[in-house]
Order: sequence, then structure tokens, then C-alpha cells
Amino acid sequence: MITTMAASCSLVCCEEERDSDKAVIVRFSNGNVQNAEQLGFTMYKNADEANPRKKSRRIMAAESDRLSYVGNNFGPESLKCNNLCKYYVGVLNKATMHMEVHCAELFNMQPVIPGEIEESANTQDTTQTYREKVDSLIEAFGTNKQKRALSSRRLNQVGSDTLHQAVAKAANTVIDQKGLEALQQEVAETEAQGDLTFHLPPCNAGADRPENVYLFDDFLSPVEFASLEQAGTKMASLTPEELKKMRDDGGCLSVVKHLENLPSVGEARDKISRCAFYLSLLLNLARQRSITRKFGQEEGCPRNIQSKLFKTFTVESFNSGRVQNVVSSSMRSKLAAYSLALLLHMSHMTCDITLLHRDLAITEARMIDVAKSMGLTLMKLPRVKAEEDGVRDTSRQAALVLPLVKYEQSMDRPKRKKVH
Repeated sequence: MITTMAASCSLVCCEEERDSDKAVIVRFSNGNVQNAEQLGFTMYKNADEANPRKKSRRIMAAESDRLSYVGNNFGPESLKCNNLCKYYVGVLNKATMHMEVHCAELFNMQPVIPGEIEESANTQDTTQTYREKVDSLIEAFGTNKQKRALSSRRLNQVGSDTLHQAVAKAANTVIDQKGLEALQQEVAETEAQGDLTFHLPPCNAGADRPENVYLFDDFLSPVEFASLEQAGTKMASLTPEELKKMRDDGGCLSVVKHLENLPSVGEARDKISRCAFYLSLLLNLARQRSITRKFGQEEGCPRNIQSKLFKTFTVESFNSGRVQNVVSSSMRSKLAAYSLALLLHMSHMTCDITLLHRDLAITEARMIDVAKSMGLTLMKLPRVKAEEDGVRDTSRQAALVLPLVKYEQSMDRPKRKKVH
């Protein structure tokens, strides 16, 4: 683009300029320069050209006999106007009388006094934590309420060195009294018990009736149970062909077993059908790894039940820039415990844990550990598997019998097989 001016001078706009082609305009913060020819200017650029944030960083240095100046286009001392608007500078070629217009960048040059930077850097304690820096600000500029809270918190703090010494002294005393092996055994027992008890449903061990040990309302509140009316009706109306398809697909054999033996009429039929639908959701959830918000929608799961499942049986995990609901290993143990307790209410306080552990896709040993942690009585029942080969399989049953059984934790670790 060429524009003819009144003084026989044409204006030329330079297109497609790079960052290195930008003109530089400097401004000195402590006054105007009388003789710019006595200053030596040097431009430094960032060496990391591949980084899009760093490749445009520039440092302008100016040196004179008396003082040195430094300015940059990044950091807190840079001019914000470079980001808010564009600057242009015109360069007149007196031979051709063409004025070229170039993009410009402003630098705020500040004097550098030798030793000032080192002193200011040393005055800041780099070892201070964020909490200590906030406390320093509260001491200097905080309100009276904030200062009182800070003083109270410091009075309640115990010196870390004193605390470590007290803990070490107490630990040595306990080790001397009980012995290291006895303590290791107690820790192993506590971990073995606490690993599962943390994920067990609420238990009333002093209940007078088996139905009150694990209350039904702790699994499904009256409001949640009422919301399953439509889904329960759909489960109760499944045809034998649909039940056979569910059995062939696998994964919900415990549900199929109860649907095939539904009571003909009455409240018992309605309750078991609703519980069967909720149990199918638990079993399906246990076989998943990550859950989306569409879980259960195709089966007609109510919104409050879906929210309950996400809140109770999943953990949030950050993956690929988004938050996902994941069913962890500990959550599978929790699903096993809640499914087992629900089946007890559906089957007169008994449950086939052989079918359940297959539906949950966990090992039988893990399922037995869950049943033992819940204080259930374990039994083995023979079951004919096939007539032609005469093989008889055993089905493990769990029953809730008062008083609850307290199992001793076995501390013997399984021996490793020798590899020949």
C-alpha cells in the first residue's frame, strides 16, 4: 500500500513482518536522554525458539559511561501496553522519499545500580513456605481478627523437633516392652481387618433379629425404594426367553435366580423385583472400570439411584484433562459387601456366594474374606454339575446367624512355589 503525502513523500507499509523485524522504541524511566549516541544498545532474545511462550521474549540493554539500563518485554516490569495495542514507527528514506512503516515494541528502560539486585534477592528468604509468607502478610497488614487467629494457631502448634523426639522415644519404649515381632503381627492383623471393614455396610452387631444387623434402609431409603417401582415392574414382567438370554450372557446369575423364583403376588414380589433391578446395577457397576454419566439410562435407572451409585461406589480420577468416575479395587470390595447384604434380605438371610463372586468377577477367596468380615456363617452344599461324567461341584453358602461369627485372622502367608 502506497499513500502519497503533501510533501512529495510516499508511505510504504511493510507486510508479513517477523518478530525480529520489529522496530524498538525505548523509554527511560528516570528522565530523557540528552545524547543518545553515547549509549550502546544491545538486544538479547530467548534461545528457546521451539517454545511459543519464550521465543518472543527480548531483553534490551543500554550502557553508558555513568550508568547501565535494562528493559524487557516479559515479567512484572514489562509494559502492559504492548499487549493492549499496536505501535508503529515510520522510517524515511531520504533518497527515495519513501517512508516505511514498521511494527514497533516499547521497552521501559530502568537504571541498574551495581549491588542493588543482589541485596534485594538476599532480603527474600527463599526457604519460606506459602503458609509462612501469608502469616507475614497477616502480621503486617492483617485485621485484628486475623492476627488473633494467627496468634492462637501458633500457640497450639507443637515444635516439629520436639514432636519427633517424643514420637521416637515413645516408639522405642513400646518396641522394648512388646518386641518387634509382636508389633509387626499386630500391625498385620489391624491392616487385614481395616482393609475390608472400611468398605462394609453399617452393622448393628447387638441387634436382636438377623434382619436388623444390616438394615435394609441403609441400602435403599424409602424414597429410593419408591423410585424403583417402574424398573421393578419391568423386571417382574420378563419372559422366560428373556431370562434365558440373561443367563446365557452371564454376569447376573444371582439376579436370574431370584427372578425365576419370584412370588406370584403381593408385596414380596414387588420388593424382590425392585431389589433385583438394583442388584443388577451393582453387578454391572462392579465389572466396569470407568463410568460415564449415561450409566444405567438404557435400563431405566432413576436419576437419584444413579447419583447414589456414583457417590457411593466410585472415586473421581483426573485423566486426559477431564474428571472420570472410576471403580477402584477397594470399591469392588465395597460393591461385593453391599451386594451380599442385599442378597441376604432377598433370600431369608442366606446367599449363594459362589454365584455372587462369579457375577462380580472377583476371586472366591476375596468373596469369602468379605463374608467373614461381615460375620456370616459359611457352609458348603453339594451340587450336581453333570450327570454324564459324575462330577459334583460344591456351592458355598453364607448365612447371617446371631450371634455373628468372629473369625481369627490367619497370619500365615502362602508359600511361593519353587520354579524348577
